[in-house]
Amino acid sequence: MCGRYASFTQAQDLADIFSIDVVSPVAATMLPSWNVAPTDPVRIIREEVTRGQGVRLLDAARWGLVPSWASDPAVGSRLINARSETVAEKASFRGPLAYARCVVPAEGYYEWQAPPAGRRAKTPYYIHGDDGAPLALAGLYSLWHGELLTCSIVTRASRGELAGLHDREPVTLRPAEVDHWLDPTMRDTAEAAAILRAPRAPLRYHRVSTMVNTVRNNDPSLIEPAA
Repeated sequence: MCGRYASFTQAQDLADIFSIDVVSPVAATMLPSWNVAPTDPVRIIREEVTRGQGVRLLDAARWGLVPSWASDPAVGSRLINARSETVAEKASFRGPLAYARCVVPAEGYYEWQAPPAGRRAKTPYYIHGDDGAPLALAGLYSLWHGELLTCSIVTRASRGELAGLHDREPVTLRPAEVDHWLDPTMRDTAEAAAILRAPRAPLRYHRVSTMVNTVRNNDPSLIEPAA
């Protein structure tokens, strides 16, 4: 799963990296965070068609997808992740997979490795791009009652060395896949699901302090290698 990540790149820098046309006022003023947690406000990249042209936006959403048909927005706290293997089947996600896909930009994310036998404490790791650039996490979004924009991060079975840390990882998209994933004219769920199975760019990881375990801790030291 993906339950905590870092997001500290300035909005204008994200606009340059991801060829964003419009930055919403809320997204432009969001503070950097090294410990983004579920239900927090987060930045997402999405596209919509305006006057016959695609427009790419950097927007703000709450992490935890609330389906448009939900009676209570509290359900979002249980829908922070969408499993790629079943995303086209689940009622909460199959609609957004067809028409409401987004990218969640993140400098890196955290994962906790299960302890060896006889120990209880999990070990946190920070996972980030091999080139230092922000990751493009595949996401889905939903607008609840026309007023609350929410999102979920898509995950899949971990690959390579990451499988030794945790059995799940967020789907990270390469640049060409970002364009395909965000294309608002692409409505085929099978085609969208195929993007989620593509190889990912190389990732690196290192052990970090258990300070990240507490959400109120939030500063650059959280992503530094543990002593």
